[in-house]
Amino acid sequence: MRRTITAMVRTPLGATALALLALVLLTAAFAPLLWGDQADATDTGDLLAGPSAEHLVGTDNLGRDLLLRTLVATRLSIVLALCATAVAVGAGLLLGVAPLLLGRVLGRAVTWFTGIAVAFPGLLLALFFAAIFGSTATAAVFALGLAGAPSFARLCQNLIAGIEARDFVSAARVGGIGRFRVLFRHVLPNIGEPLIVNATVGAGGALLAFAGLSFLGLGVQPPEYDWGRLMMDGLRGIYANPLAALAPGIAVVVAGLAFNLTGESAARSLGLSDDAILTAIPRRRRVRPAHVAPLSADDTASAESAPVLEVEDLRVDFLGTNGTTVHAVRGVDLTVGTGEIVGIVGESGSGKSMTALAVAQLVTSPGTVTARTLRFLGTDPRALGATRRRRLLGTSMAVVFQDPMSSFNPTMRMGDQLAEVAVEHAGLRRQEARDRAADRLASVRITSPRRRLRQYPYEFSGGMRQRAMIGMGLMVSPRLIIADEPTTALDVTVQSQVLDLLRAIRDEEGTSILFISHDISVVAELCDRVLVMRAGEIVEELDVRDLSSATHPYTRALLAAVPHMGTDLDRPLATLATLEAEEERSQGEVGASAPDLGRDLDQSEVSSR
Repeated sequence: MRRTITAMVRTPLGATALALLALVLLTAAFAPLLWGDQADATDTGDLLAGPSAEHLVGTDNLGRDLLLRTLVATRLSIVLALCATAVAVGAGLLLGVAPLLLGRVLGRAVTWFTGIAVAFPGLLLALFFAAIFGSTATAAVFALGLAGAPSFARLCQNLIAGIEARDFVSAARVGGIGRFRVLFRHVLPNIGEPLIVNATVGAGGALLAFAGLSFLGLGVQPPEYDWGRLMMDGLRGIYANPLAALAPGIAVVVAGLAFNLTGESAARSLGLSDDAILTAIPRRRRVRPAHVAPLSADDTASAESAPVLEVEDLRVDFLGTNGTTVHAVRGVDLTVGTGEIVGIVGESGSGKSMTALAVAQLVTSPGTVTARTLRFLGTDPRALGATRRRRLLGTSMAVVFQDPMSSFNPTMRMGDQLAEVAVEHAGLRRQEARDRAADRLASVRITSPRRRLRQYPYEFSGGMRQRAMIGMGLMVSPRLIIADEPTTALDVTVQSQVLDLLRAIRDEEGTSILFISHDISVVAELCDRVLVMRAGEIVEELDVRDLSSATHPYTRALLAAVPHMGTDLDRPLATLATLEAEEERSQGEVGASAPDLGRDLDQSEVSSR
């Protein structure tokens, strides 16, 4: 928040808004103390007087100075508007988080109710609630608060929906963290700043609305007075003394502008329109170490005697909206040996990532995962209880996601996020975990690891975030790393560094790696074996040294679609569709002979990629 205020002060709009808001708040704080008694002093000899040197705005029907009463009314007007805003934010937040806490069915009902409530004009809702609660200031506060709650609820629901889609929230759920802890630890800190900004803007609207209710006689009642009440009293003599009604009206406009401009300026400083709103610094709670018992002797023996990962007939299905079933993965078989790097390659939508998520037990409803065999370190995680499954996958399997920015919680420092893995899964104390986090960052070639631990994810470059993601996976010395397109969107230099890092981890730690990519040239450079995937199925499995002699047309099309130094610049780049069509024509003409798909592929060419 300090950075936000600093950024606001550096702009003319922000500096003006903050100065105006400070003036309003100072008036609200000190005007009743300085002029409260004078504002209530009556002068029967000077009733309903016009503007003069003694009374700049005039007097009311009891001879009280209207300018002083306008200044003194600032406190009550601001307090009531802020209370109404607090009620709106509180009620809206409860409705906004309800879908996250109540589940799909009840949560959808709350969402529908919110949508219906948002469709009604806020002023009509306020008048409706005011008629129910009565004509008092307290009733008006609740009326305006409940009338404004639906808009805040819709805002919260939209923000929470965006945070729920982040990988770090999904990982927290799969890791056994309950809904309330996910809400308070991962969701609310990420929506705090946009809520504050919108609440600031909403306070300006509440100020105007409350003045309107008081003007109609549904808000503050005598002998108390706010700006709306002063406007109503001044309206009676508006032709004789227009300033009696204009002065509190001007005060309402100035205060409303102060709140609205401050909110708008804060929004610009945070870049809310560009979805760069996730830089709040929450108050951290101490995480209690999870004292996890080691695996039993039987588990250890079975893990050493079996391959790291065995999968047979893996299927992932999703129920469509029209009742049909979508088969995302269909009958996949794969095995990963100790210290082996196995690549899964295919075009986008072929089922690569879904296969990895199914292996890591990260597929959630409405998806269903079935497999004839699914063993990790000799154990079927589906047959374990929640605690043992979490211990097995949390300590022996690591997942490196494609987008590390969505995998890291943007409101937590990097050191806290890395240390949490060791605290939760290895039972280390906080300082021990931070020491290990620094060591892991150094192992993935991030300089000044101690300083980096105090930084936030947005302060890391793309390549550094990817390496830090790998370092997080190494916090508990995993036996298998699932790398889901870790080099996507990285430049070739950083991509090469990430590949070298993964290869070094395999050589130094003996860690097995399941590497997923759509770039067959990257797979050819890193992996020992390659599984070619298309439409949810493995169409070909071969040693990386045999890529040049691939027999399946789809594999050869993937190879031929990669441009190289000898590519003819006068011809359009090859695509899978055109290459497969050419393959089919060639098979029809030549029979079983394999066409060159536009060029010959030899082993040296594959290796150079």
